[in-house]
Amino acid sequence: MTPEQLLAVMEATWGPAATKALGPWTIRDGQGGGKRVSATTAEAAWQDADIPQAEAAMARLDQAALFLIRDGDGALDQALMARGYRIVDPVVAYAAPIASMAQPPEPMTTFPHWPPMAIAADLWAEGGIGPARLAVMERVRGPKTVILGRAQDRAAGTAFVAIHENIAMLHALEVTPGQRRQGSAHNILRAAALWAQQNGADTLSLVVTVANDPARRLYASLGMSVVGQYHYRQK
Repeated sequence: MTPEQLLAVMEATWGPAATKALGPWTIRDGQGGGKRVSATTAEAAWQDADIPQAEAAMARLDQAALFLIRDGDGALDQALMARGYRIVDPVVAYAAPIASMAQPPEPMTTFPHWPPMAIAADLWAEGGIGPARLAVMERVRGPKTVILGRAQDRAAGTAFVAIHENIAMLHALEVTPGQRRQGSAHNILRAAALWAQQNGADTLSLVVTVANDPARRLYASLGMSVVGQYHYRQK
């Protein structure tokens, strides 16, 4: 997966409420949906004097000054550091061919559905994923689903999956603390791959913070490989 493909699938499957081109910048209106849908990116040659223009645009949206830094954005990274921006949430992206992952999960452990059932919304709310992020899911166009996971006859976790072109991306994976390390996340990922395959995708991808070692071990165990990375700079 190329860096361009990664950004395109992120934008299509977990996108902002609106975007605006402003000089060299893409300004995102996230409407409370989190960093990924609110961060500004550089799309053309920029100068240091252009940074206040982006800051003012984000302030007009009542958003914190936040930039997404990708491979190739080293000069912007340094310029923002000099202006007092700190690194926030370094992220790695994983992907794998669906053919290697789309094995059926254990029977009665996962339930793809759309729109989200109330129990899925409740599980997300427990993990801090509230209405603004559910609104991000609602505005995605194209194939999408929620995977509800069950363990020990109880709802155990949930995730959102959407497809852009031939790439599926999984977002908002949440397993309730009392049900972790019982295979729920594994089953949800298998079900996501199977659903994506049935809906025309050939690759499953996701992003996770560098610090989330348990999740990264799980993804590696399923044959997923690191295909990209980025971080944020916040004032």
